[in-house]
Amino acid sequence: MEILDGKKVSNEIKEEIKAEVAKMRERGEKVPHLAAIIVGNDGASLTYVGSKVRSCERIGFESTLIQMPSTTSEQELLKKIKELNVDDDIDGFIVQLPLPEQIDTQKVIMAVDPDKDVDGFHPTNFGKMALDMSTFIPATPFGILELLERYKVDTKGKHTVVIGRSHIVGRPMSILMGRKGWPGNSTVTLTHSHTKNITQIISQADIVISALGVPNFLKAEMVKDDAVVIDVGITRVPDETKEKGYYITGDVDFENVCKKASFITPVPGGVGPMTIAMLLKNTLLARERHRSRN
Repeated sequence: MEILDGKKVSNEIKEEIKAEVAKMRERGEKVPHLAAIIVGNDGASLTYVGSKVRSCERIGFESTLIQMPSTTSEQELLKKIKELNVDDDIDGFIVQLPLPEQIDTQKVIMAVDPDKDVDGFHPTNFGKMALDMSTFIPATPFGILELLERYKVDTKGKHTVVIGRSHIVGRPMSILMGRKGWPGNSTVTLTHSHTKNITQIISQADIVISALGVPNFLKAEMVKDDAVVIDVGITRVPDETKEKGYYITGDVDFENVCKKASFITPVPGGVGPMTIAMLLKNTLLARERHRSRN
């Protein structure tokens, strides 16, 4: 069994981007600039966005954090997005999800300029990804592909089972694992809450990608020997014995599944750090595209 160490790989990627940014500075070029909008005071979202800002500082990116109150109206948020869309200094930006209930998330995603959509959520970018065209791949699926590639995990002709059909992970992951190329060229089954015989389907998988958000859903008896297990789930479980009052766990019963898997991601330290690294990679890509057009 080998751990797919997302923390280690994400640090390697950040160092590679840092070196690229240093070369940009030496050439007198504008460095990438990532902006993030956060609406409200959700603890997990604030922690995540703070981590993105610190990562930008570490690798030499410019970064802007725009904090808006939880009472922000949909119109006010759309106005701010419009401002960022036309700001030539901003190469890419994200709107941190989830949003307060008075705001239509779909409207917000549609309002972001696809050329600055470094989250890869806009339908234009999702469509290009589905057609195997050059585009921004959503950061979490992009990070999973990068992990598989750097650990030389064979995906060709394998049976991949994706658990969960969200637009952020499940659906894009099912498309990417079935694409021509590597990582890819696998036969994909996309499962969800209405899938019948889900345990039987998972037991046939060479590669399991779980993005369900149900703690310890995937048990050892559900996976076959030498399966590759990617745990995208991340849940805060209340625990008064912990200093923070909770602990972080994934979809996978790691302690037991790791005894059967050939490769497995831990939680935390697996897919999570890769998401931020690939967001930065998308921002670098956005900067290079904007430069080539000017």
